Amino acid sequence: MRWCAILARLAAGDANVNDLAEPFEISLPAISKHLKVLERAVLITRGRDAQFRPCRLETDSLKEAYDWIEQYREHWEERFDRLAECLRELQDVGEDDDHDHQ
Repeated sequence: MRWCAILARLAAGDANVNDLAEPFEISLPAISKHLKVLERAVLITRGRDAQFRPCRLETDSLKEAYDWIEQYREHWEERFDRLAECLRELQDVGEDDDHDHQ
């Protein structure tokens, strides 16, 4: 869950490791490990500006992930809609059978 909080914080603007670690009760090396995971996933980049090493959100990567997820969401929504329709039809047939037997 810390990854989500880190990404949410970076959505507000660049921040250094100290800024990102502040809300959590974990060490700087631990937050750095989280940042390395996000960096390997190309969700953030880390720059170098003299002594300041800002972490920056990579919105292009998030857009690509969103587009990919959206494509599959639409696909599965269509399938679930068809399943719901089939179930309604089966329920209607079952109700008709019940009326025929009465």
